Amino acid sequence: MKRRDYLKNMGLSSLGLAVFNPDEKAIENLNLGKVPVKRPNGRTQDEAEQEAALKAEVFLNAHELATITVLSDIIIPADKKSGSASQSGVTAFIEFIVKDKTEFKTPMRGGLRWLDVESNKRFSKNFIDITPKQRINIVDDIAYPGKTPKHLTQGESFFTLMRNLTATGFYTSKIGIEDLEYKGNTPNQWAGVPDEVLKQYGLSYDA
Repeated sequence: MKRRDYLKNMGLSSLGLAVFNPDEKAIENLNLGKVPVKRPNGRTQDEAEQEAALKAEVFLNAHELATITVLSDIIIPADKKSGSASQSGVTAFIEFIVKDKTEFKTPMRGGLRWLDVESNKRFSKNFIDITPKQRINIVDDIAYPGKTPKHLTQGESFFTLMRNLTATGFYTSKIGIEDLEYKGNTPNQWAGVPDEVLKQYGLSYDA
């Protein structure tokens, strides 16, 4: 199935315990002004320091990040036109956003845990260790809001969050923008004021 058909069929609906484990020394030095923070163009110093603090924080572990990578590539797989979600940097994007939007921490960690529990119930392995066909077996049960069995509604909520974050990350990346064929503000060729407008105002170009 083509990526766009897959996304269309799923529908882009609206968007476990958090463990805050930052690099305390880095944060402490940052707060004390001991570590200079480079300020990118267009950013205030406070914004640059906040971004540095978020990057120093460690929240998701390696297994969780690997699960996000696998699931995001199910949501937006590679095709002949462009790369997959993970190839566009979606894993890092989601990891950053979850730290920045703290209200996502519990749903993300809880959802990833739910996915592994469900995978073990069905196939006796974690989600990243089962076959692609088995992964779709689970995803198909939670990817369609309103059609999910009641006992899988937690999975539906998690998948909706993942889908929205994946789509946001992908379509704001270089790969995603190229996939949309978005050209931005590109200049056109100015051929001058139309003759009928010049005539209306009694004007003309010099020979």
